[in-house]
Amino acid sequence: MNTKDFNYDLPEELIAQTPCEKRDNSRLMVVNREHTTITHKHFYDILEYLGEGDTLVLNNTRVIPARLFGTKADTGAVIEILLLKRVQGDIWETLVKPGKKARVGAVIEFGDTLRGEVIEIKEDGNRHIQFQYDGIFEEILDELGMMPLPPYIKEKLEDQERYQTIYSKVKGSAAAPTAGLHFTEELLKEIRQKGVHIAYVTLHVGLGTFRPVKVDHVEEHKMHSEYYVLTQETADIINETKRRGNKVIAVGTTSVRTLETVAQKSCPLQESSGWTDIFIYPGYEFKVVDRIITNFHLPESTLMMLVSAFASKDFIMKAYKEAVEEKYRFFSFGDSMIIV
Repeated sequence: MNTKDFNYDLPEELIAQTPCEKRDNSRLMVVNREHTTITHKHFYDILEYLGEGDTLVLNNTRVIPARLFGTKADTGAVIEILLLKRVQGDIWETLVKPGKKARVGAVIEFGDTLRGEVIEIKEDGNRHIQFQYDGIFEEILDELGMMPLPPYIKEKLEDQERYQTIYSKVKGSAAAPTAGLHFTEELLKEIRQKGVHIAYVTLHVGLGTFRPVKVDHVEEHKMHSEYYVLTQETADIINETKRRGNKVIAVGTTSVRTLETVAQKSCPLQESSGWTDIFIYPGYEFKVVDRIITNFHLPESTLMMLVSAFASKDFIMKAYKEAVEEKYRFFSFGDSMIIV
């Protein structure tokens, strides 16, 4: 399967630079797999596609201010660090720019309260950095760090909370689970009042999620890993939903990956946590997820491949072509899609 099969032409002006003024006023493309139809709504219409007894699965991860600017202790050179994931204790896997100034042993200082030493360089160029500090690491990050917006967003984000879901809770992501950005407190209240169950998973999103696949053949791609947690409470809610014959609606590809990872270990689901590198592309048979709410993804990305596995590649490419023609807003702050 060729990676280029998942490419599409996207005018740069359709890449959303700012969030929609009201979260649930974003547009919603409804992609119906059974009838192969595409209709155009707004996100507040999502209630039409959630039935009494269904379960909506949300990823409650919270983005940390993972972008840090420091200086190299011996030369004073400015170095930018992006925290990707905690490896162990105070050791983090990071992206460092410029990498040539961050060899093993290099010490980087971030003001008076935080410093880090490069202790390992990975094959992909990522660095393992061990941090030293006085106090609580998360509080220091809140003070020194910046929100790690994707590189295709050029405008400054005035309200940092707009890059968090309203239900974000568990700190650890380097990027937001953006499909959830469209929900408001009022909309979630209406969803509950309709008799829809809401269940939470945690998957800390890494930047590998957004990277295009570099190999020519999809099957040769090495997937990044991300940390997830699925509680027994969530497992019980989903198992009961499936037993009744109701639908499980995953909000975002991160929720999809979490549910399908656990389903590969045990179905019915059981409490589980750990690292997942599940790679879902056409040919994959879904075990838990019945519907997906998602944003519009980068060309040739693993996320394009995941939604193509759910709705067929040709149909997804047709939907994306129509989204471009209808001038939908793309990527993190863009519009949404539900695949039913």
